[in-house]
This record gives sequence, structure tokens and C-alpha cells, in this order.
Amino acid sequence: MIREVDNYYLNKSEPNRSCLLALRSIILEQDANITETQKWGMPCFCYKKKMFCFLWTDKKRDEPYILMVEGKHLDHPQLEAGNRSRMKILRIKPNEDIPIDTVTLVLNDALNLYRL
Repeated sequence: MIREVDNYYLNKSEPNRSCLLALRSIILEQDANITETQKWGMPCFCYKKKMFCFLWTDKKRDEPYILMVEGKHLDHPQLEAGNRSRMKILRIKPNEDIPIDTVTLVLNDALNLYRL
């Protein structure tokens, strides 16, 4: 049986589908305590049941991004706050190689906030 969160990925067109699925794998591989659920219609990743990050697609640019819940505590040049006070996003270009080093660095910096 297909979970509702799986439909989120399956309903995306390429190249966003492959990009989002790769990001999903990268996120889940960071720590055994990360679980995936769905909140507000998007994939939500939790660390020990606390919301950690989300995957979403920018409607204007039609590009995936990782939304870091505690982004205000993260300092990385590729994170964008926009008009958000708490969260920041890390944009990913679906037609380019995923910057795995950057993604894992940001994810682990964020995870360290939860591991304390």
C-alpha cells in the first residue's frame, strides 16, 4: 500500500521527482532517529518526533527546496530567510547535480541543534 507521503513524490514531474526522492534519501541517511511524515501536504522530517525540515517545491521557480525549521539558528551563505522569521530554505536546482556536501553540512548543523 502506498503511503500518502509517497504520493507527494509520485505526483511530481521530472526532474523534480528524482531530485526530491534523492533529497529524501539524503535526509533519512543522516541519522537513524529521523522519520518521515506528512504535514500541510508536504513531506516533513522529524528528529525524535520534533519537526526538523520539510521538502517543498517553489511555485514560481518550480524548483525543490529544503525548508529548515530552525533556520534562524543556522548560518550558511546558501540559506535564504526571505520574509520568514524562524525558517530558512536551501534551494536545489533539479537539472544540476545535488550539492551533497552543502546539503549534508546544513542538515547536520541543524541536527546538532536537536542533539544537544
